[in-house]
Amino acid sequence: MIAKSDIPNINEKTAEGIKPEGVPYKVLIIDDSMFIAKQLGQIFSSEGYEVVDTAADGAQGIEKYKALHPNIDLVTMDITMPVMDGVSALEKILEFDKQANIIMVSALGKEDVVKKCLLLGAKSYIVKPLDRKKVLERVASVLKR
Repeated sequence: MIAKSDIPNINEKTAEGIKPEGVPYKVLIIDDSMFIAKQLGQIFSSEGYEVVDTAADGAQGIEKYKALHPNIDLVTMDITMPVMDGVSALEKILEFDKQANIIMVSALGKEDVVKKCLLLGAKSYIVKPLDRKKVLERVASVLKR
């Protein structure tokens, strides 16, 4: 009888969310939409990333980032949120940690705000509705710099 280990897996590839040293990249999702946060979480989990926490607004996101620092590799941040918006939260996180890898998440039509975020120090952006392939491409380009 043939064991599964006897058959080579030609489709085997390393998950994108795994660092060269074999541990997952750690992600913090900051978004007031539970649907978007869940969708991002599923995309990340499917590639081996570890979603360490989520926050529903910018103020909560800053607190969680500071608590998790330096064990955080990436933040996805919505632009429009209650309490504190993503632009303000981006500035505060970058004041705290200039090396933070932050990817802004934006609805179509917010190009001017996205441009401002990139000038402030965001590493990239993702446009809603989310496209799994584009999300993973943007994340990989930020983490592999």
